[in-house]
Amino acid sequence: MSNDQQLKKSVLDELKWEPSVDAAHIGVTTKDGVVTLMGSVESYAEKHGAETAALRVKDVKAVAEEIEVKLPFSVKHGDAEIAEAAVNRLAWDTSEPKDAVKVTVANGWVTLTGQVHWHYQHDAAASAVRTLWGVTGVSNQITIKPRASAGDIKSDIMVALNRSWFTPEHIDVTARDGKVTLTGTVEYWGERALAGTTAWAAPGVASVTNDIRVH
Repeated sequence: MSNDQQLKKSVLDELKWEPSVDAAHIGVTTKDGVVTLMGSVESYAEKHGAETAALRVKDVKAVAEEIEVKLPFSVKHGDAEIAEAAVNRLAWDTSEPKDAVKVTVANGWVTLTGQVHWHYQHDAAASAVRTLWGVTGVSNQITIKPRASAGDIKSDIMVALNRSWFTPEHIDVTARDGKVTLTGTVEYWGERALAGTTAWAAPGVASVTNDIRVH
């Protein structure tokens, strides 16, 4: 069995393993570590779950996601209802600053705007609305305006990376005016994602460009 065939089988097995995904409606193709997901699902949450599951598989370098959200006929929520539900969900989310995130909805597609201090708040907002019935997609346009940091961002990130298991020769960090760029190589996509999450946690970070390669 070729590497691409083995990877396809592994991704299909992982999709079947993921309880939030109906793998019967999802097709998979692979080429040189790049996975393409096709087909249709009944919710945006399931679509996101399929992509997340594929990225967990060893030797996956990237995922091209072409899954379409086809809502069940029983779901008849209009844009106004979805927007109201999203606003209420965000209002109950303790990670979000009060009234920091604005919501617009067009044909089931939710767009989030506003400004927060941390990347985890940026991600939490999308997670909060992703599972609402009627949502067909989420565009997270929330910007991050970090509080001023007197520390050395590059040094802080390197210390945090080394505290987990990354070694200096694997990852390089550059930082200027709160903008961080990560370069280097890792073996798995999960390692790349972990490095990005670690960088985002440093005080004063406004953006992270993750150019780490998976080999």
